[in-house]
Amino acid sequence: MKASNDPGFFGNLALSKKVLSAIAEMGFEEPSPIQAKTIPIVLEGRDVIGQAQTGTGKTAAFGIPIMEKMPESRNIQALVLTPTRELAVQVSEELAKIGKSKRVKTLPVYGGQAIDRQIRALKFGVQVVIGTPGRLLDHIRRKTIRLSDVKTIVLDEADEMLDMGFIDDIEAILQSVPTVRQTLLFSATMPEPIRALAAKYMQDPVEIAVSREQVTVPLTDQFYYETRDKLEGLCRVLDVETNDKVIIFCRTKKGVDELVASLQARGYMADGLHGDLSQAQRDRVMKKFRDGSLEILVATDVAARGLDIENVTHVINYDIPQDPETYVHRIGRTGRAGRKGIAITFIQPREYRQLKLIEKLIKSRIIRSQLPSSADILERQRDVIKSRLARTIEQSSFADYHPIVADLAGEYDALDIAAAALKLMHEGYKEKAEEKPTFGNTGAESGMVRLFINIGRTQKIRPEDIVRTFADEAGIPGNIIGVINIYEKFTFVEVPEDVAERVISVMHKNSLKGYKIHVEPAKAR
Repeated sequence: MKASNDPGFFGNLALSKKVLSAIAEMGFEEPSPIQAKTIPIVLEGRDVIGQAQTGTGKTAAFGIPIMEKMPESRNIQALVLTPTRELAVQVSEELAKIGKSKRVKTLPVYGGQAIDRQIRALKFGVQVVIGTPGRLLDHIRRKTIRLSDVKTIVLDEADEMLDMGFIDDIEAILQSVPTVRQTLLFSATMPEPIRALAAKYMQDPVEIAVSREQVTVPLTDQFYYETRDKLEGLCRVLDVETNDKVIIFCRTKKGVDELVASLQARGYMADGLHGDLSQAQRDRVMKKFRDGSLEILVATDVAARGLDIENVTHVINYDIPQDPETYVHRIGRTGRAGRKGIAITFIQPREYRQLKLIEKLIKSRIIRSQLPSSADILERQRDVIKSRLARTIEQSSFADYHPIVADLAGEYDALDIAAAALKLMHEGYKEKAEEKPTFGNTGAESGMVRLFINIGRTQKIRPEDIVRTFADEAGIPGNIIGVINIYEKFTFVEVPEDVAERVISVMHKNSLKGYKIHVEPAKAR
């Protein structure tokens, strides 16, 4: 048996590269319980009765094997019945993503949309039709949908269709498809009419039940922000919130890497955790996070599984989770040991429905919040300074400093002396311009020094690699690094003049992505 990290496997499920690439792009790292139980059986061609609620990943549970077995044909191979137009559209979109690499065409058909438009789409060739029973039956009677090649029929949320009075339409549709077929039925509950339907139209079905976890985290306050620019919103929240340790969840490994690079470039102490890291890399990141030298851990769900970390004040869903169980597992990382935690979810407008579904199924309200303004951030920074100053006054003795203040008080205002002390504490003493090392004209903008590095695209260097290495090695905030120009065999990087000497000293003959580098001031072009 091949290992689960084999590129041909999703969990322990053997799938084609085309389907695997599609589900990897969707952010799936391993199967959910319903997927792990259902996919192998569907791939065997067996009929399946799946007892599972919305949000457990059941669409992919039948969608992945349907796409895996999909032949190269422009005729309708699979038919999915759903109770509502909203679900038809949602299922169609997810199946289209799974079948993307195989170029499978899906089409939702439902009442309320012009039937002529649907007929035109059907004429171009569709392999999977997803629709509500009434509109599907209308197409069948018009002969605009031909079901002679259907190999698989799916009844999704069968109990909902029963409650809406669709049982007769469903039977009429089942009688219209070939008798030699695979039938998959999914339902949150199994009332007697659904059992009777299964007994009449299914062949020796395998029954699969997945129970939903009813876990909530009562000590966790839950909020969400709706924004189209999640990175900007995240940075605003991080600048305002009081926090000790923060875990940020992304859906994919690529998403983790990109967000870590963006946060480091803005000066945040962040690092990532995902399945592509070696054990040594994982241990290094976790040690830094536990001892407090790292404030922000960005992780995928799989990578964060099993972590037990104290003093996590915030869990942030940078990408909304795919199902309620994942949401519960994520926010359970905070609010432990009697402490109150905060869970924040970022959504884009089109993800609002998924958020409401999570809220409904966890039986807990997620409160809408407004992103902090620039004034909020400034006020927060002032509060932090005042808090630190108050603690210093309460916990320290100042006898050694009294004479200095007394000497200055005869010449300067007391408020100015205190303000100057605060500035000195936060910004450090600024040397006179003439005492700084001079680098001549390096071609950089005023106040910056342009550095030459002897590696480039050939060594697969990326801007985030440079920002991360310079920030870590030279101890400078990533957000002060300026323009980065990467060429085939060399790179130019601009850094502020007051840290340029330190960067050159630390980085010259150091290593970047395993390559020994030379760093020196550039010559003006």
